[in-house]
Amino acid sequence: MGMTMTQKILADHAGLDKVSAGQLIKAKLDMVLGNDITTPVAVKEFKKIGVDKVFDVNKIAIVPDHFTPNKDIKSAEQVKFIREFAKEMGIVNFFEIGQMGVEHALLPEKGLVVPGDVVIGADSHTCTYGALGAFSTGIGSTDMAAGMATGEAWFKVPEAMKFVLKGKPGKWVGGKDIILHIIGMIGVDGALYRSMEFTGDGVAHLSMDDRFAMANMAIEAGGKNGIFEVDEKTIEYVKEHSTKTYKVYKADDDAEYVATYEIDLSQVKPTVAFPHLPSNTRTIDNVGNIKIDQVVIGSCTNGRIEDLRVAAEVLKGRKVHEDVRCIIIPATQKIWKQAMNEGLFDIFIDAGAAVSTPTCGPCLGGHMGILAKGERAVATTNRNFVGRMGHPESEIYLAGPAIAAASAVLGRIGSPDEI
Repeated sequence: MGMTMTQKILADHAGLDKVSAGQLIKAKLDMVLGNDITTPVAVKEFKKIGVDKVFDVNKIAIVPDHFTPNKDIKSAEQVKFIREFAKEMGIVNFFEIGQMGVEHALLPEKGLVVPGDVVIGADSHTCTYGALGAFSTGIGSTDMAAGMATGEAWFKVPEAMKFVLKGKPGKWVGGKDIILHIIGMIGVDGALYRSMEFTGDGVAHLSMDDRFAMANMAIEAGGKNGIFEVDEKTIEYVKEHSTKTYKVYKADDDAEYVATYEIDLSQVKPTVAFPHLPSNTRTIDNVGNIKIDQVVIGSCTNGRIEDLRVAAEVLKGRKVHEDVRCIIIPATQKIWKQAMNEGLFDIFIDAGAAVSTPTCGPCLGGHMGILAKGERAVATTNRNFVGRMGHPESEIYLAGPAIAAASAVLGRIGSPDEI
């Protein structure tokens, strides 16, 4: 029996000719990631190990993005703690305020992850980098500490699920709609500790930003990782952003999958996940009349330049509804500057939206848009659990940037075709 993309990457990094699902392996790491919430714990554990330096100052990235710019004294102290550690260890990839962005948009943009890499991050959405044909997965702070010290991590080789994408998405349908469609189909535990492997001729019709959004939300289906087959678009992106050596892995024809799904992208409609699970999905034509109080466009799922362009296309010449607050958060400084230079900020501000510096902000209930009791928000973020964005009696509806922007204008969840 052959191996999947994920299994081949893990085998190579474990120094083995072959691995199989369920096998325990120790693999070498190409990148270890942490943020301002998870890194302080990892640093404390690192200091217990008894080593005086990290395994490689170039293969660790620390991105303070969750409560930054610091919202209070506690968050300021946490960032100060990890800033001092990064300086002490000589860690090259510490991203200070003014250089940082939302971590899972920043690392690919900076060229720190390339095809064939093994990446662990003390953040569950580390699976984002599978869009580049890398194996990347979220881990806990103690594993981050061990990774920083040794450059290795233990893994149980995951089983795999194959998603064969066919056709071309229609207008207003992006990666977010496709992954919400898939999660609605298989459930939040449908890919539990499995690799979600995306292939098929439909992949060519997806931009890299679409793919990042889809790989990002593999964890919302319970996946160990999401990974896309590398194609010309991937290589073009990597060459534009990185000088690192990369390796392309393709699944064997006889690789084993526990399930295979064929998805006609032309049949996928704009999709909304209702509270309080990403799997509680409805297509836009089945949403009904749901009034909203806030719209958030941003996050590691949908804060990239294409997302902002879509939002601007919908908002241009229109006004945010008088009962709605619309907050737009570019995911990195580069994206922020690009959006500004393209005139997107003029569109957003003329429409009555607020534009923020890069931050995770409201996505995790941090700051910059917390919900009060009884409020409803449409967000391009990746989770809508109880209390995720504020009060436990608030509601989050997940959607792509087109639906989010249209909802901001309508004052209720709706489509750009309605305005």
